[in-house]
Amino acid sequence: MKALLLTREYPPEVYGGAGVHVEYLARELGKRIDVEVRCFGEPRAEPGVNAFQSWPALDDANAALRTLSVDLRLAARGGFDVVHSHTWYTNLGGHLAKLLHQVPHVMTTHSLEPLRPWKAEQLGPGGYALSSFCERTGLESADAVVAVSQAMLADVRRVYPQVAPGRLQVIYNGIDTDQYRPDPATDVLRRYGIDPELPIVLFVGRITRQKGIVHLLDAALQIAPDAQLVLCAGAPDEPAIERATREGIARLRERRDVVWIEEMIPKPEVIQLLSHASVFCVPSIYEPLGIVNLEAMACEAPVVASAVGGIPEVVADGETGLLVPVPLGADGNPTDPERFAADFAARVNELLADPERSARMVRAGRARAVTEFSWGAIAEQTIGLYERLVAPS
Repeated sequence: MKALLLTREYPPEVYGGAGVHVEYLARELGKRIDVEVRCFGEPRAEPGVNAFQSWPALDDANAALRTLSVDLRLAARGGFDVVHSHTWYTNLGGHLAKLLHQVPHVMTTHSLEPLRPWKAEQLGPGGYALSSFCERTGLESADAVVAVSQAMLADVRRVYPQVAPGRLQVIYNGIDTDQYRPDPATDVLRRYGIDPELPIVLFVGRITRQKGIVHLLDAALQIAPDAQLVLCAGAPDEPAIERATREGIARLRERRDVVWIEEMIPKPEVIQLLSHASVFCVPSIYEPLGIVNLEAMACEAPVVASAVGGIPEVVADGETGLLVPVPLGADGNPTDPERFAADFAARVNELLADPERSARMVRAGRARAVTEFSWGAIAEQTIGLYERLVAPS
């Protein structure tokens, strides 16, 4: 059996959780079956990986329309038994490949466009209509829909009630705990001006409304002043959120130690930062699962995270970290952002003030990541799904 994975992101161009998911899933599937990856961007040297770019004639067009031109190229060539698409960027490509080559289409839902209304700011109203069309078309016609958490499954059922329950399945995201493990070295910290002897409150993620960085910046002035605030945050997805982030950081002038790494840094550097974090912050307002929580737990960082989406399925409140409730409005934003920021700061301060409790949490977090979220088990579940779909009726 040969599986075709469709993804926007693939190494070395990975900036979000979906890209991390496909990177490791492809590796584990490749140990068991024949796999091809088709992705966006510049050509890759890795065997079995083919990259495609949008048509030059659309260089001045809306970004969503350029994406559709890549989807056509992703679907053009056959030679596989099942196609597996990830995120709206490739869902239409998966649907077209299903029709053109008469193969089953598996779609993994890492997020849902109707639950991310702020995407209209990034893509424009028309572009957001196109991204929503791609997701809806792929999802409603897919032979199987994989949700990365029980919370994500509930969202799919609520947003797309016409999808038959028998086509839905939960397969969690995973973590490579051999790669993500504590790194005692401090060279990366020192290079970025971080003092390893002082407490470190860390954020790692893209600058998007979804990841909630502006709410962490609102909380920062209430976080214990003897802690360093380290923001490894880059790749803003639209000008307004970049501006809000810069304004938020400017308001922190009274804090002595704020380090902003304005780039997406290499994985080994992220691992070292995670390994020395006194508290790792995940203030997301939308998170179907949140691989970054697993990465932090595997590197023995205690987590403070918002209690949204699938995060409570990863972070055991009071055991591997602390969760912060955040009621959300119809626009997807906190109904009381000031309260959310204050509550988040209070949880961070709880862990900073209790190193013994934090030490218990990091041990429990590492153990949970190792035992419950291995990529090998996830690959086996995925292959089992493929086999059920490919098997002759």
